[in-house]
Order: sequence, then C-alpha cells, then structure tokens
Amino acid sequence: MTDAPTVLITGAAGGIGAATSLEFAARGYDCFLLDIDAAALADTVSAIENQGRSVATAIGDLGDLDFAQHAVRDCVEKFGRIDVLVNNAAWRDVTTMKSISRESWEKTIRVCLTAPAFLAQAAAPHMELRRQGVIINVSSIQSKFAAGVSPAYIAAKGGLDALTYELATLYGPSGVRVLAVNLGAIDTSLNDQYVAADGDSLSADLRQAVEQMIPLQRYGTPAEIARSIVSLAGPDSAYITGTCIEIDGGWFHQCSPYSFKRRQFPEDYPTHG
Repeated sequence: MTDAPTVLITGAAGGIGAATSLEFAARGYDCFLLDIDAAALADTVSAIENQGRSVATAIGDLGDLDFAQHAVRDCVEKFGRIDVLVNNAAWRDVTTMKSISRESWEKTIRVCLTAPAFLAQAAAPHMELRRQGVIINVSSIQSKFAAGVSPAYIAAKGGLDALTYELATLYGPSGVRVLAVNLGAIDTSLNDQYVAADGDSLSADLRQAVEQMIPLQRYGTPAEIARSIVSLAGPDSAYITGTCIEIDGGWFHQCSPYSFKRRQFPEDYPTHG
C-alpha cells in the first residue's frame, strides 16, 4: 500500500510506453507496467527504480482478456489504488483488406480496442470509489482518414476514439476523466517497422516524404508524447474529458495539397501579396 498516486501503463517496455512510465515516475507516481516482452520491460523497471519509485509488472499478452483484467486487480492489491490508466499497447499488421488474415484482424482488434475497453471496465470502479481518476487511450490520427493499409488497426483506433467518448459520458459523474491522444508520426519501433504493402521497409526517402507533410517538418519523440500524457493526467487538465487530442505536429489538419506543395517547392509560391 502507498500514499503515492499509481499509474498502470500497457506496452511499457519501449517507445512511448517506456518514456511515459519514466515521466510518471519522475512526477512521483508508483508504476504498474504491462508488456509481453519481459527482457525489455526489465530495462524500464530498472530506470524507474533508479528514480526511487516503486514499480511492479505483469508479463503477458493483452489479447488475453483474463490477463488484462487480472493485472488491474494485481495493481490494486500491490499499491492499494489506481489513479491513472494509460492504454498504450498496440499491434499493427500493414497488409490491406484484400489479404489480411482473420487471425491478424482479430488480434489487432483485441489488443488495440477490446483490451483497452475491459481494462477501463476493471479500473474505473476503483477510481469511482475515490471520485477521481484518469483513463488515457493512446490512439492515432489514422482513426480519422483512409490509408489503404492496416485496416484492422485503423478500425480499432476509430473504435477507441468512440469508446473514449462513451466512457467519458459514463464515468464523468463519478469524477473519472477519459480522453484520447491521437498521435501522428512518432519515432518508435512501431513506425520503424511500418512497411509498404509490397513488403519494402520504411526507407529514408519515405520518411523524408512524411516529414514534408508535417508542418513541424519532423517526427515527434516518445519523450514529447510522454510529457503530454502526464500533463493531461494531472490537475492542470482537470476539466478535459471526452475528447481526442491530436499530437501530430499539425499533420492531420494539413490536408491541403497546396500547403504541402508550398513547403516542397517554396520558389513556386511567393510569400507576398
């Protein structure tokens, strides 16, 4: 049992999950971390322990709903509370609807949508008892437009956004906030492994093309996302709920071909007049 606030984070072994875990620990939170990769998660645990915070883990596949829900129980048994749930874990198959297997479709939906739903179902009652708590769903700007690949991932993230609205309405009267962050291009292994439909790995040319479509002209970093998530979980964001916030360097709202061409070919677009 502890008097410190406690956060449960899924997909905490690397990338955004690890960075978010470290940021919460730096702000005085104890951490309960979930991941399927025990070896990688051990590095996150060591870094948190070096900050002097308490940390516990559960190793398993979020596609197993029993594991997911038992993790919430274990978190409360260990720390006596759960103040923040960050549904960060994801799985993505970049095939098209023409070729995606039923197994891959179902795994993506389980990890990216069903697990967050039932983790929230398990965690929210503990938050309601204290009339405070925050559930943050890590979504994607891909929930808002067609990409031609990753149909299950896009469908799951669209569902996660809708789930966010529903849970915020349900739990708001009990003092529990629910929101989502819709991420753009972030420097993570998930993005590094993004491949084209023909199987080619993400090339430097493709990355540069993506960066040119982003008004800030670069990928975001896990540390930047972590700081945003922790801020949204804190008291300064106490009136924010039931919304999906884009953290994407302006990419989603830069949908005009004119805007893209203006940056790519500035000599053709004078700034005066």
